[in-house]
This record gives sequence, structure tokens and C-alpha cells, in this order.
Amino acid sequence: MTDTIEHIEQEFQTRLTTVSGEEDLRKLKADFIGKKGHVSLMMKNLKSLSPEEKKQAGQALNTLKNRIESVLQEKLGRLEQQAAEARASRVDVTLPGRKPPEGHLHPITQVMEEISGIFTRMGFAVEEGPEIESDFYNFEALNIPQDHPARDMQDTFYIGGKVLRTHTSPVQIHVMERQQPPLRIIAPGKVYRCDSDVSHTPMFHQIEGLMVDRGVRFSDLKGVIERFLKEVFGENVAVRFRPSFFPFTSPSAEVDIQCVMCTGSGCRTCSQTGWLEILGCGMVDPAVFGFVNYDPEEWTGFAFGLGIERIAMLKYGINDIRLYFENDLRFLKQF
Repeated sequence: MTDTIEHIEQEFQTRLTTVSGEEDLRKLKADFIGKKGHVSLMMKNLKSLSPEEKKQAGQALNTLKNRIESVLQEKLGRLEQQAAEARASRVDVTLPGRKPPEGHLHPITQVMEEISGIFTRMGFAVEEGPEIESDFYNFEALNIPQDHPARDMQDTFYIGGKVLRTHTSPVQIHVMERQQPPLRIIAPGKVYRCDSDVSHTPMFHQIEGLMVDRGVRFSDLKGVIERFLKEVFGENVAVRFRPSFFPFTSPSAEVDIQCVMCTGSGCRTCSQTGWLEILGCGMVDPAVFGFVNYDPEEWTGFAFGLGIERIAMLKYGINDIRLYFENDLRFLKQF
């Protein structure tokens, strides 16, 4: 038995010199200490020996097994080190690194931040408010009583006795309640209406603006709006104001820009008119000041509201608002 053990160890050492890779090492391990390896088979034959011989042979086999495992582990470590050095020798450390993929802001967020930046540079502060509002803040304090036909324009989501805000104008009321004029604010955020097609979604984003001070005139409103639109669409964009109606402003106006698709020559996007509606605005109705205890004889102001998705669609030439919310990476990676 002792001679056989020595023979197995000699054979192992001979085979070890021929190992050139991990595959050879796994094969060597299986042949000697695997379930059907030489050492394992000898362990099974110990039962035919006398107790004294069995004890001596068992100890010798265990010592051999441990020695083989140690040698194999050491050999594996050397092979792994050699492989790592070989890989390192193939690396050109002067090459630029591979830049990992990076995420970025959603195009709607990008446009909202751009617009907010334009107005903050004009001195407007950014204000926020709750998305679930009472009827008072969403309608009544904005001069839209229960029986007002303008409520039919809102397509409102009702939650018990409250509403999902249909515009961010309620933020203006909250600010005026806690702050005396003069003030100059914008209110960006999500709004909700029961509407869904290629140009409308149930949730979208708006920015409302408000300026209140002594002697604020419609010409001030025009100057702010024109400056804003030129910042977004370029200095050469044509702008026009059309009379309109909003219950919380008087006089009121719709603002159009020259169609960015056809530069005013007429196309499908602008319904062949050469103009695109971009936002609504007007002078704050004195009735609104009555809800926040502002004296309309002392203070005047203007307000405006615009849809972020609308601006983004025109800015990027997108014809379906739903693309912004489908989370298709092929679309989002373009921004």
C-alpha cells in the first residue's frame, strides 16, 4: 500500500509539469482526488486491510490528498496571475477610457428648466403649490364661480370634495394670500384634465406667471412675453397678440408665433394660417384681487400661462404629445 501511494504521488508530480491551463488543472484534480480519482479509489479499498494497516494507510492517503489539494490551489493561483499579466500586457493604457452610458433629464424637464431660467433672469421667483386643490383655489378665487361656463373648458378630475388642479394658477392665489405686492412669480408644475389625443394628455405641465405692482400695464406684459418667446424660438420669431377671454384676466389675449415648421408660408401644423397659438395672458381681473384683499385701485398686474409640452413639441418638431410619456428609449435618447 505504501509503494502504491508513493507511485500515485510520483505520477501526480509528473502530470503536474504538463499542466498549461485551468482546464488541464481541473482534469488533473479529477484524476487524482475526484470521486473516481486514484486517491478516492484507494480510500474505498481500505476496508480489505487489517485495522492497523487501515489506520496507517488512511493517514497516508489523507496526507497525500491534502498535499495534492494544496499544490493544485497554488498552481491555480499562479495560472490566474499569469493570465492577468497577459491581459494587462495587451492593454494600451494610452487609449481613452470607455465612457459608461449616462442618463439625462427628460425633454419635458429640460424645456421646463430652460423656461424657468428665462423668467428667473427677468426677476421672477419660482413658486410651487399642491396638485390636489379645493374648488375655491382652483376656480372660485380665479373668478370662475359654480355656474360659470368656463368650468366646462376645464374637464376636471374630482376627488371627493377636491379636484386635481386644472392649471397652476391656484399657486398665484396662495402666494397673494401670504405676500403683499410687489411680486413677480412663476408657478411650474403638473396639471390634470380629462383629455387624451395626439395633442393632449390627462397629465401635462404648465407654467403660470404673475406680476403685481403699481402702474403695471399691458405693454409690460407684451414686453415680457415677447422677450421670452425670442429667447426660446430665436430673435427673428414673429409674435402677435389676439383679443381673447379668460375669466381671471381682463383684457385677455392669445399669443401666436409664426409657424416654426413653415416659417409662415402655411402648412398642416398651422392649418395653413402661418401662425401657431402658444399661450394665453392678460391683465389680472380686479375681481381676483378682491379674493386676496389687494386694493385694485392701488395695484395692477398681469398673468400668463403656457403649456410646456406645447413649447417642447414646437421646439423639437414633435407631432404627437404621447411620445413624451411612452418611455421609448429610442425617442428619449435624442434629447
